[in-house]
Amino acid sequence: MLGLNRKDTTLLIIVAILALAAPVILNIFPADSKMAFFNSGYPDLMQRFVIFGIFAIGFNILFGLTGYLSFGHAAFLGVGSYAAVWMFKLLNYNIVPAILLSIIVAGLFSVVIAGYLCAARGIYFSILTLAFAEMSFRLAYSVLTPLTNGETGLQVYNDDPQILLGNGPTVPHLFGLEMRSRAVVDVGPWEFTFPVGYYLCAILMLLSFYLSIRIFRSPFGMMLRAIKSNQTRMSYTGLNPKPYTLAAFVISGMYAGLAGGLLAAMDPLAGAERMQWTASGEVVIMAILGGAGTLIGPILGAGAIKYLENVFSKMNETLLESWFAFLPHWLQETLVWVISKFTGEGWHLTLGALFMLVIIFLPGGLVEGGQKIAARLRRKKPADDTDTDAAKTKPAE
Repeated sequence: MLGLNRKDTTLLIIVAILALAAPVILNIFPADSKMAFFNSGYPDLMQRFVIFGIFAIGFNILFGLTGYLSFGHAAFLGVGSYAAVWMFKLLNYNIVPAILLSIIVAGLFSVVIAGYLCAARGIYFSILTLAFAEMSFRLAYSVLTPLTNGETGLQVYNDDPQILLGNGPTVPHLFGLEMRSRAVVDVGPWEFTFPVGYYLCAILMLLSFYLSIRIFRSPFGMMLRAIKSNQTRMSYTGLNPKPYTLAAFVISGMYAGLAGGLLAAMDPLAGAERMQWTASGEVVIMAILGGAGTLIGPILGAGAIKYLENVFSKMNETLLESWFAFLPHWLQETLVWVISKFTGEGWHLTLGALFMLVIIFLPGGLVEGGQKIAARLRRKKPADDTDTDAAKTKPAE
């Protein structure tokens, strides 16, 4: 199917089902129950799940497949956002030109700098990308204020040209279909929201995922694996790794540009904070947490981090006190004081602790954890069958 083998086709279908059914899966708890706090079927959050999934898929092509660790990938995310907002300002709110320009501009930007960055290897490449990210952030924050609007952020104003606006919608739309439109379905105590913007992002994420599968299984992907395995030995065979590295870097940058364009399409605002090194570090954690070098790992990592961010950042002391109200007062205060350090504004401590646990116990990320569980279940079942058969055939003493 679509040029994929059976295993990859199954994986693509599973991801498609999870993405399309997310508004139901993520609202599993009734709206009026206390467990509704853990629901995450909000339009803005679901859109971030798939948008950062695209970002992580592209980063995985560079890091997981090629072995080049970039700490400056958020620069392409920011460039894509700025390009999309400029299309809104100059043309109209149709997201198609905005997204196309975000991909093109991010690709051109990555082509310009790829030759300088990809000449370095290992830690030197990572340091250069970190410096590049900080330089891009400072340029967007202050030097290029006429283009980026500095710390205020780039947004659409009433006096912008918008030469193709006409009588069309004044919010981001897809040929008249507004991105913020949604359908709400009530099923008993459950409430499910189906946003137009989310499904657009989900379809683009599935296309991006399909393209990454084709890259992984192609001869080009095999060359990228060879670069990761032993670039020096590859050079000794007479193959030049540089064109493949440059191509992987540009493709990864275009993925990031697409993610940035979608962020602006959902909310027509672009700020320099999207280019900070912390945003680049976040996508690194997504790839490693899910499983760098695997197909579905980056998507799992992006979803897990954005879900944890949503849940832990919303927890406050009042909520924690209500949860532990059944405990003695001294124990309640102690638990609330300790847990509050890992929630709210301090939720990054929880993320850091989780990242350390994954690095120590599951170097292959969530995908490795799932594989270990599946392997253990497969080994357990034949073992039980063997014991049963042996008991049946063993003669009585």
